[in-house]
Amino acid sequence: MPDFAGLKSRFSVRRLHVIHEALQRGRFVTCATLGAELGVCRKTVVRDIAAMRDDLELPIEFDRALGAYRYTRPVQAFPTLQVTEGEVFALAVARQALKPYQGTPLYRQLQGTFDKLAAGLRDQVTFDGLPPADAVSFKHLGLGRVDPEVFKAVSKGVTARRELSLIYRKPGERDPTPRRLRPYHLSNRDNLWYLVAEDVKKARVQTFALGRMSEVTVLARRFERPAGFSPETFFAHALGVLSGEARHAIRIRFSAQVADRVREREWHDTQELIALPDGGLELRLRLGALAEVRQWVLSWGPDAEALAPPELRTECRQALEQARQLYSTSEKKPLTLSLRRFPQHRTGVTSLVRRNQLINAGAATKIA
Repeated sequence: MPDFAGLKSRFSVRRLHVIHEALQRGRFVTCATLGAELGVCRKTVVRDIAAMRDDLELPIEFDRALGAYRYTRPVQAFPTLQVTEGEVFALAVARQALKPYQGTPLYRQLQGTFDKLAAGLRDQVTFDGLPPADAVSFKHLGLGRVDPEVFKAVSKGVTARRELSLIYRKPGERDPTPRRLRPYHLSNRDNLWYLVAEDVKKARVQTFALGRMSEVTVLARRFERPAGFSPETFFAHALGVLSGEARHAIRIRFSAQVADRVREREWHDTQELIALPDGGLELRLRLGALAEVRQWVLSWGPDAEALAPPELRTECRQALEQARQLYSTSEKKPLTLSLRRFPQHRTGVTSLVRRNQLINAGAATKIA
């Protein structure tokens, strides 16, 4: 099977097509004539012909009598990338999975790449066309939003290893603060974009949400990312984004009603699943922070119970008590109006107050 791994760019592929067309027409093909036509040196032509013969398995030989290259047998078409029906379907699935990249420069580039691949494959696949766009769909709940200019500046800082100056607002705070960061890594986690960066002032590596950034400037000052840093290690003990130095032994019990839903997913590399006699399930994890775990446990309602560590169980109990108080005071108070301030509208206001009292009392009397 032809091997395309050695073809480094679209320019080299274009040169191979030109050489193929010259050989196919039976032209007098020499390295000198091809080099002049392609605008490259003789060594480049020699490498291209070797790639066509060795990697693409085309029947090329050098005819010493003629002093030129030729095909030893007819070649109907230039070999293209061969794909199976399953691989094309996978390509269609991948295209539908691009939504988390919307609002970033990557989205347009990826869409263009998929369009080119689809156009190139349309005449190569042997089954009836490419899968329709509605063959597969994805639903991303709470899809994150990010300013394209912010994403562009941050990604440039990451790739060029240049410091960033920006304004950042922490969760729950109204007043943003200026930051200077050394950007290490961009990560899309749970449909939101985060930057792992060193805060220069605090000399601490942490995560920053791109959605809370503004006025991002790429500075001229460069930096070296620590040799020991890796995204996998940084997020190793995070359920989502938040990690920490602690190593909490998490135990959560799920009811039989949701056990299958929990079992069907990979939540974390450290997870252990233990089946319970009543059909329920116990999930065990080792994580560095409790905040995200608490929110996740509470999202399951009465079908999940935090068993350990004790502080996680306490936090869940306190959150549930606050929620109970919130819902226990949700009834609206009856509308009351002072008639002394509006004597000229006393009759109309009296009628309105009476109507409100009847509604609040659950009366079925219709007021004319």
